[in-house]
Amino acid sequence: MKISCNVLDRQYRMFESEYDAAALRVLKSGWYILGNEVKQFEEEFGKHMNAKYCVGLNSGLDALILSVRALGIGEGDEVIVQANTYIATVLGITENGATPVYVEPDEYFNIDADKIEEKITDKTKAVMVVHLYGQASRMDRIMEVADRHGLPVIEDCAQSHESCFQGKKTGTFGKIGCFSFYPTKNMGAFGDAGCVVTEDADLAGKIRMMRNYGSRVKYHNEIEGVNSRLDEMQAALLRVKLSHMDEITNERYVLGKRYYDGIRNPKIIKPETLAGVNHVYHQFVIRCAERDALHDYLEENGIQTQIHYPIPPHLAECYAWQGYRKGDFPITEEYASTVLSLPLYTGMKKEEQDYVIEILNGFRGEV
Repeated sequence: MKISCNVLDRQYRMFESEYDAAALRVLKSGWYILGNEVKQFEEEFGKHMNAKYCVGLNSGLDALILSVRALGIGEGDEVIVQANTYIATVLGITENGATPVYVEPDEYFNIDADKIEEKITDKTKAVMVVHLYGQASRMDRIMEVADRHGLPVIEDCAQSHESCFQGKKTGTFGKIGCFSFYPTKNMGAFGDAGCVVTEDADLAGKIRMMRNYGSRVKYHNEIEGVNSRLDEMQAALLRVKLSHMDEITNERYVLGKRYYDGIRNPKIIKPETLAGVNHVYHQFVIRCAERDALHDYLEENGIQTQIHYPIPPHLAECYAWQGYRKGDFPITEEYASTVLSLPLYTGMKKEEQDYVIEILNGFRGEV
């Protein structure tokens, strides 16, 4: 049996007639940029998130970049961020000329809330929280520290659609929540797409201008902006996906629980869930001391896996200017050398997952 890490067409097949109708509606409308579909999506997603404002953007990366910029953060400023995140999170900081200050992760792969305060200096202008792999971070402690120091919190929710901490959705704790709708996300579009949510009218207004060349009115450019507009087609398709998020989220929870209950190999460390959090399993990430051997073993048995992420940002070539060396963040680096993401996708069949579990439990490692 061949098992891919992700099979994207199945999410389309589940609601095929609805997606087709939405796409045709856009094509027949004759309006393809910043029209009614984007307006409706922003209203619907904002209501869904219990947020006053939602601004549709071209991508999750642009959501991060523009959020940092809208907060006035730039050259000479520092932003605290976890060390084991995807490069896009850090790019959101450095694209504005600011400096990322790394914090080690906790046992749930998210930022260690108890290590944030020691990294705060007079240059710190924000804390960027990443809800990694589908699990909310420890937001009570994070907000307590940030509020005490007067620091805005930016939430990177690219992997945490519908995940909650103590009943409150990720993206609604801090000053601004950033979402990616890349096709592989739990709430994925059919191309690049993203948005921000916020309670702050001024922030929302700035980002609306930024996304459209810095203008509220065409040709009246009030600030220096960019082209980062959520297009009508993606907005229409996302409206369909949004209407089915309860079903999709429940399915991923069932898939995650089946993995957790079925994997019994002592060589494999299964992901745990923080108390008060609902894990939405954007990824099911295991750890194994013999990760590379396990990866090859699964490949030999037709099972495709991914490593999220093999090179931490502090060791990335593009950030060599920061001067970090291997060993500077040992927990992050240990995760990078041991994590492995198993196949998990909307529409995954039980027999496919049972096969993955069977092969995993048969791994004996290097003799």
